[in-house]
Amino acid sequence: MEIAKRNVVVLAACQALLFTNNSTLIALNGLVGYAIAPDKRLATLPVTGWVIGAALTTFFASLLMKRIGRRAGFMFGTTVGIVGALICSTAIYLGHFWLFCSGTVVFGVYNAFGQYYRFAAADTGSVEFRSKAISFVVAGGLVGGILGPTSSRFTMDLLPTMYLGAYLALIGILVLVLLVLTQLRIPLPSEKEAHEGGRPLLQIMKQPAYIVAVVAAGFGYGIMNLLMTATPLAMGVCGHPYSAAATVISWHVIGMFAPSFFTGSLVKRFGVLNMMMAGVALNLACVAIAIAGVDVANFWFSLVLLGVGWNFLFISGTTLLTETYRPEERAKAQGANDLTIFIIMATSSFASGVVLEASGWNTLNFLALPFIGAVALAVVWLMLRRRALAAPRPA
Repeated sequence: MEIAKRNVVVLAACQALLFTNNSTLIALNGLVGYAIAPDKRLATLPVTGWVIGAALTTFFASLLMKRIGRRAGFMFGTTVGIVGALICSTAIYLGHFWLFCSGTVVFGVYNAFGQYYRFAAADTGSVEFRSKAISFVVAGGLVGGILGPTSSRFTMDLLPTMYLGAYLALIGILVLVLLVLTQLRIPLPSEKEAHEGGRPLLQIMKQPAYIVAVVAAGFGYGIMNLLMTATPLAMGVCGHPYSAAATVISWHVIGMFAPSFFTGSLVKRFGVLNMMMAGVALNLACVAIAIAGVDVANFWFSLVLLGVGWNFLFISGTTLLTETYRPEERAKAQGANDLTIFIIMATSSFASGVVLEASGWNTLNFLALPFIGAVALAVVWLMLRRRALAAPRPA
């Protein structure tokens, strides 16, 4: 258990550094895209490229770590992230939009590997410790939520080329990630886990619990990404300065991760499905506040609720997913889950800029409602199914 707790601390630190980078990219990618894009409707394409890079490699990342282990896999992904940051920096210096998009795709590979920090923590601890391990690692993102946008405000105009300093700073953070990863102590996969496949992937994915876990985490991420990606642009259109947008994004990321210190305990007490329904309710409240006005307070309050709603859906979905596979099946089961999440994220991030430019902020929020409803229906379906299976059968 002591080694498991040590790994949680290391992985939480890696998560903090991952989201220092990610929150910087969330805050700046759309703005850089808007500044150098040949067509302003393509402003959020760099965000989409970042997500596509993760989507294209997330399944490969899981299978690779099944062979070479978690630590080697995480270090490989981080190294690719350094290459992506260098490409992005070069593109900003040259003012080349498509090169910048290419750099965000490469950078997305690091994000793909980093998303497995939570699973690495869950897989090395006891079943009783699992939800807390996931929650504590996700909580590491709280530090990144504060450091990323805050540091970007000071580094974005540090050099004569606007935004260049912020992207060069990401390289230093990635080097620090490599140093932290040297302290990770996760055994290499066993012979059985590395070479046996277990049940077919389709059979695993057809389980009702797996379906609901993917819907909750995937749509939870998609809804969050749809609204979060457009927020800095929407606030700029409404006349709010970047400093206000950076503050809103900071608080949004705090909303995403601060609840993680107690979400694991809440999941154990109230159950994953009840926590998912709480996440649905928070997403509905987020949309209601967002369409009520465009003051900074509206953006701030709605984005905080959006972050907490994401936290409940994501941690609950991840916890539920760990109940659906055997050790030798975890690579493909986790890989398919994260691949689905990244496909949804890529679609939502691209749609975010297109819808915002074409129809405005309110329409974008209304677009989230059907997906919130889909999560609610999926959770109710599993609730009723489990209740029916638990009901005593007549003699």
